[in-house]
Amino acid sequence: MSSEQQMMESGVPMSCETAAEMVGQRLSPIESEMVRNDVIEALRTVHDPEIPVNIYELGLIYDISVSPESHVDIRMTLTSPGCPVAGSLPPEVEAKARSAPGVKSATVEVVWDPPWNMDMMSDEAKLDLGFF
Repeated sequence: MSSEQQMMESGVPMSCETAAEMVGQRLSPIESEMVRNDVIEALRTVHDPEIPVNIYELGLIYDISVSPESHVDIRMTLTSPGCPVAGSLPPEVEAKARSAPGVKSATVEVVWDPPWNMDMMSDEAKLDLGFF
């Protein structure tokens, strides 16, 4: 029985974690979006050690895609190519993404285009850093 059939019969939505655990099942677009949101929440717990704001609000995460098979691909950047956490931050991001409910695997690609700048920070981050 598909997850959609189960949801229709029971009237209760299946969690994305339950859906991802079902062998041979693919996530629906709604379930993929739920997993993506859980990954974002996990990434909000990762902070740049030099800037007291999480990396998501800093604008270091350029893209998060979730495949129907529960694989997460993340494109991210760093504040500069010489960033002292260049070796440790991407593996931490990958581990946090893998820890989110419904994620089977995750990869992180560090990209430099477009280069990060302060305009990429969320309004929340700018407020936290006193730029408003």
